[in-house]
Amino acid sequence: MENYSGVISYLSQQIGVTEPALRLIFTLLAGYPLALIHRKFIYDKKPLLQHLYFIVTGFLLGFWNYGTDIFHCVFATLFTFGTLGILKGTTASVVVTFVFNLGYLLLGYNYASTDNYDINWTMPQCILTLRLIGVAFDLFDGRQPIDTLSADSKKLALLQPPNLLEIFGHAFFPSSFLVGPQFSMKRYLEFVDGKYNAKDGPPDSTSAALRRFSYGLIYLSIFQMLGMFVSDEYLITDEFANVSFLKKMLLLGVWGRYTLYKYISCWLLAEGACILFGVAYNGTDDKGEIKWDGAENIKLGIFENTTEFNHYIKSFNVNTNNWIAQYVYKRLKFLGNRQLSQFFSLLFLAIWHGLHSGYYVCFFFEFIVIFMERQIKSIVNSNQTLTNFFSNPALQLPLQIVLRLYTFVFMGWCLLPFALLQYPRYFRAFANVSYVGAILFMGWPVLYAPFISFNYLGTCRFTWILVTLILKKIDTQRKFISRTKCLIGKDILRLYSM
Repeated sequence: MENYSGVISYLSQQIGVTEPALRLIFTLLAGYPLALIHRKFIYDKKPLLQHLYFIVTGFLLGFWNYGTDIFHCVFATLFTFGTLGILKGTTASVVVTFVFNLGYLLLGYNYASTDNYDINWTMPQCILTLRLIGVAFDLFDGRQPIDTLSADSKKLALLQPPNLLEIFGHAFFPSSFLVGPQFSMKRYLEFVDGKYNAKDGPPDSTSAALRRFSYGLIYLSIFQMLGMFVSDEYLITDEFANVSFLKKMLLLGVWGRYTLYKYISCWLLAEGACILFGVAYNGTDDKGEIKWDGAENIKLGIFENTTEFNHYIKSFNVNTNNWIAQYVYKRLKFLGNRQLSQFFSLLFLAIWHGLHSGYYVCFFFEFIVIFMERQIKSIVNSNQTLTNFFSNPALQLPLQIVLRLYTFVFMGWCLLPFALLQYPRYFRAFANVSYVGAILFMGWPVLYAPFISFNYLGTCRFTWILVTLILKKIDTQRKFISRTKCLIGKDILRLYSM
């Protein structure tokens, strides 16, 4: 043990993970005993005591992970608190909060990022940026006429600025401030005020919490096992480049799952702790059963059965996607163009993730893929022959297999720039898989879509144009003949008159 600086360093070397990654896992697991302590001793106590508990425990976990760098989060929260207190819910408060927090995060990326995926203070700062910007928007909505707000905005709107303890308790909530999930200030305040509590004790959320905790451990175990077969570095080696094409496609899909399971396992562990606290309460279903999916960041049923990339959007990083929809996409309604709103939403997501070019390439691919899938659906739905063909019961099983393979393999392709980050690395990986994704997705708007539209949608139009041209030509010829006859007739008359 004398060769190691501490227990964490020793364990990280024995397990084969980095020390920051191991600290992160232990921090996520710490959310469960902290939730049990809250349920046992602090549940249903005064909001002041609960705020202090969340602030102290969250800050200590952050300090254990990042040392004094956690004060970046403290400073950003203080600045936002002051901004909202001075400017209230004005447009200026939203602009200042948005620009400051996003700008501070980007400065952090520029200062602290390396060429690899980093686990440092910018990780909680990344989560905090969205959280604080969301508070500013909700306070702004609280000052608007209620009949001008959407249903979601009405639920989230704040009528007054949060006090210092409220904004820090929300920011440093121990089971969500490191990797998410995102939840609104309104949800946090209702939770602290006891609106999610059962009448006779703490919320009956233990079994739901243990279920997500178990899923988290399962996905973490699968992630570790897949790491024995694939890795980021393997995809840019000559060894990978030299395997057969079909095997490369299989490994690309496996690597995609390996990459996503890293995030999914962390989110499940964090969500389970949020459920145990009780903050994930989400009302009741049609049967009167309590739903604990208010902090759900991954919908496993949809994710593991994807047949189109839109299923990934609906199931993966759900709370962040909901945040983007609420505070970016819907606020761009003035553009009057759905595609533009989606493009700028994805651009914001890329900027929020970091400065590496890989993030921008990844979200550009997402834009192109979703655009392609929507056009294909439109083509199929507008052509009765195609609709009948793809509705054939005999085709459903093979079609499902093809679509599952498509999403499995090409999600791996789309993740290459996201995971490898640097241009030389992900382009080497692109080359190793024969640029298969670029050929499919980039070729769609310039080659495949025009061809398909011409063949399936443009047939009648083409025929009509062709017939019109023929008729015009015939009409022109008739006029020419008629004119010629007229001229000949005039010449004959002249001859007779002579």
